[in-house]
Amino acid sequence: MHAIDWTVLLATLGFIVGYGVWKTRGTRTASRYLRGDNEDRWWAVTLSVMATQASAITFLSTPGQGFLEGMGFVQFYFGMPLAMVVIAWVFIPLYYKWNVYTAYEFIGKRFDERTRLLTAILFLIQRGLSTGLTIYAPSIVLSTILGWPLGWTCVFIGGLVILYTTTGGAKAVGVTHKQQMAVMFGGLFIAFGWLVFEIGEHASFGESLQLAGALGKMNIIDTTWDPAAKYTLWSGLIGGFFLQLSYFGTDQSQVQRYLGGQTIRQARVGLVTNGLLKIPMQFFILLIGVLVFVFYLFNPSPVHWNAANRNAVERSSTEIQASLAKAPSDTTAALPDPRVMTDQHALLNTEVAGYAGTWVEALRDGRTDDVERTSIVLSLALEQDELVREGYRTAIAGTTKGAETNDKDYIFLTWVMDNLPVGLVGLLMAMIFCAGMGSTSSQLSALATTAVVDVFRKQCASTDQVVATKWATVIFGIVALLFAAIFPLFDNLIQAVNILGSLFYGTILGVFLVAFFLKKVGGTAVFIAALVSQAVILVIHFGAFEVAFLWYNLIAPAIVVALALLIEALPKSKA
Repeated sequence: MHAIDWTVLLATLGFIVGYGVWKTRGTRTASRYLRGDNEDRWWAVTLSVMATQASAITFLSTPGQGFLEGMGFVQFYFGMPLAMVVIAWVFIPLYYKWNVYTAYEFIGKRFDERTRLLTAILFLIQRGLSTGLTIYAPSIVLSTILGWPLGWTCVFIGGLVILYTTTGGAKAVGVTHKQQMAVMFGGLFIAFGWLVFEIGEHASFGESLQLAGALGKMNIIDTTWDPAAKYTLWSGLIGGFFLQLSYFGTDQSQVQRYLGGQTIRQARVGLVTNGLLKIPMQFFILLIGVLVFVFYLFNPSPVHWNAANRNAVERSSTEIQASLAKAPSDTTAALPDPRVMTDQHALLNTEVAGYAGTWVEALRDGRTDDVERTSIVLSLALEQDELVREGYRTAIAGTTKGAETNDKDYIFLTWVMDNLPVGLVGLLMAMIFCAGMGSTSSQLSALATTAVVDVFRKQCASTDQVVATKWATVIFGIVALLFAAIFPLFDNLIQAVNILGSLFYGTILGVFLVAFFLKKVGGTAVFIAALVSQAVILVIHFGAFEVAFLWYNLIAPAIVVALALLIEALPKSKA
């Protein structure tokens, strides 16, 4: 990056961290440190909830999702508005009525301390691991792009977050979320505007959308009932509803955000507004990915999006060819030559650009038959190019030990680094860092609050809660960095975090559903049901059972509810 980009990046991050520390430096009461003194209006609640959910992975992976698979992923969020309504009118009033600091404190008051401790521990395990991932996942990409060592990139992101979160607690998290969301929205609008401007040399915005649609990227709604389809209207409405209900209703990192609202009404409006804005936001980010796809129809693209992998495989290829010249071998001769595939990709780039230009001209001239024929030819050229890309990934796996060949997360950043002018690159990099910091800070604050309030409450008087929570924040920050060190052992990071959530979210949701809707069920019944549910999920996952992990989110709460009702209905023995 240019020196100006570094200045923009560091100045933006420095201002946000410095502002958070300065604004909350006098935080001494438990109410302010753990719940922000209930000073947030609805719009602040909305921004804080959105910043917690919008991790760096959102801005790295989602545009790549749009680039590769189009707009269909937005259906995943269709169940969110309904989930927000249920939480706003069922969960929030009870949280405020019982005046709790954490969601699990409510469980203790509704049932007993055993159930409270169980749900708190399940949350700490799941969220502690996933916090390490929110630090590690963006660090992989950013370290490659910036040329930093991976470990130091993790420490840089984690250290900044620990600094201001420890200083001001939940209040600092809420204060910095406003600035972070401003940077994120600013970066998105700049990227969108620059893409439309650059593509404008070849096609208008409307023509770009039509071209993307002709190539299957604008298929937003899928009404099929095919259970094998990843994203459909029905999976989004049904599966997405339960997932969002669990995440926003029982995960302390989100509950803490709207518990800081001034009133129940402010918290409700803030949460529902988040539910209404999340779908357009994800639509917009996916659309940016689709526009990047259109941009590279007219402009040359790399054969592989991860430049570090390209450099490594080219060095390895040179060494192999040199060894072949000295001592030919049938084994090494069978290896694909990445340089040949790079040349093939360059030729296909030229063909694709020509076909795309022909398509636009035919559209403008109203030649419908030519538009359809060119769409078919263009699709075939893109399929052939994807085969070349797949061959290049195979070459990477065969010549570069330990390399991650999945380069989806590098698509958007590659466009940013190669095409945005000096200064704007730094701002877009700041957007990625802000997303990672905003999500991580919420999680660290929630972990620390839950540990102090729900787990070690007996060893800590109320006057010492602020000091204890500060130490807990530092400890969990260090633990998250340690967890980040183990994630290279996983082949697929996104799948790893989804599995982690699915292993525990269902049981926790089941406990809360019983708490809210089954008033006659007592603590012993739900505690036993939760233990059985969690054991069943672990057996299914680690045993020889062919069950997709997303089903855990429905299986676990069903077991908790049904078993709790059954146990409660059993005759009680008389003392």
